[in-house]
Amino acid sequence: MPEADGDAKNFHTDVPPPSHGFFLKGSGSLDWGMSNRLARIFRPDSGRTVMLAIDHGYFQGPTTGLERVDVSILPLVPLADALMCTRGILRSVVPPSMQTPVVMRASGGPSILKELSDEQIAIDIEDAARLNVAALTVQVFIGGEHETQSVHNMTRLVDLGLRCGIPVMGVTAVGKQLTRDAKYLRLACRICAELGAQFVKTYYCDEDFETVTASCPVPIVMAGGKKLPELDALTMAFRAVSEGASGVDMGRNIFQSDHPEGMMRAVRAVVHEGAKPEDGLEIYRSAKGAAVARRTGG
Repeated sequence: MPEADGDAKNFHTDVPPPSHGFFLKGSGSLDWGMSNRLARIFRPDSGRTVMLAIDHGYFQGPTTGLERVDVSILPLVPLADALMCTRGILRSVVPPSMQTPVVMRASGGPSILKELSDEQIAIDIEDAARLNVAALTVQVFIGGEHETQSVHNMTRLVDLGLRCGIPVMGVTAVGKQLTRDAKYLRLACRICAELGAQFVKTYYCDEDFETVTASCPVPIVMAGGKKLPELDALTMAFRAVSEGASGVDMGRNIFQSDHPEGMMRAVRAVVHEGAKPEDGLEIYRSAKGAAVARRTGG
C-alpha cells in the first residue's frame, strides 16, 4: 500500500494563478505547441529572430556561397535563431544533433528557367512533423501570374499546420514585374496574415515600411534580398526592426560576405541588442581581422 500523503499541504492561496500572455503580436490564441515552436524561432527576451536562409537551391541550384553547405554553412548555424532550409539539405547535410530550430521550405516546382509563381506544395505535413520542424514556409505571389494558386498553397498549408501545431510563414515573393513599395508590401503581407499565416517574411522598403508592419497583425520578418555592402545590409536590418519588424531572415548578405561568421555576429547585435549599424560593422571587422590573424599566425 502506498504511504498516506498527509495533510501538510501548501496550496499558496495567497498567490494568484499565472496568466501567461504570449510575447508575439497576433499570437495570443494559438495552441500551446504552435506557440512553443514560435518561441523557439523568436527569442522571448527580445521578441525578435535572426534567421539564416539557405533554401535558395530549391529553384536556382548551387547558389554562390552554398556550393558546399557542410563546409560553409554548418559552422554558422549555432549563431542563428533559426535555419531556413529544404528537407533535402536537412536530411543529407545537417546533423540531427543540431539544436537550432528549422523553418522548412514547403513549396517548389519551377526553376529559374520557368515562371516562378507556378509553385505547388512540395512536402507532406507528416514528413514535416517527422523532421521536428519549428515552422513551414511557402511563397505567395501576389500580383503574379499564378497568384491564386500560390495563395491556395499557403491556405492549404496553414490548415495542415493547424492539425499538427506547426506555424506557417508566408513569404511575399516579388517578381520581375512587381514593385517593392509600401503599398504593394502592405497588400501582400496583409493578405498572408488574413488567410492564416502565423508570420510573414517580406522585403524592406525605404519609405513607409512602418506602415507595412503596423498594418500586418502578425510578426513580420525582413528578407535580406540581394548581396549588399556590409554597412548597407546592417543599416537595412537596423531600420527594419526599428520600424516594427520582428527580425530578419538573411541569406546572401551572410553567406556571400567576406566573413560570414562576423556578419552573423554583427546582425545579431543589431537585431537583438539594438546596436547601431556602425557598431555592427565594427563587430564584423573585428571578427574578420581575428580570423585573418589566426590564419596567418599573427
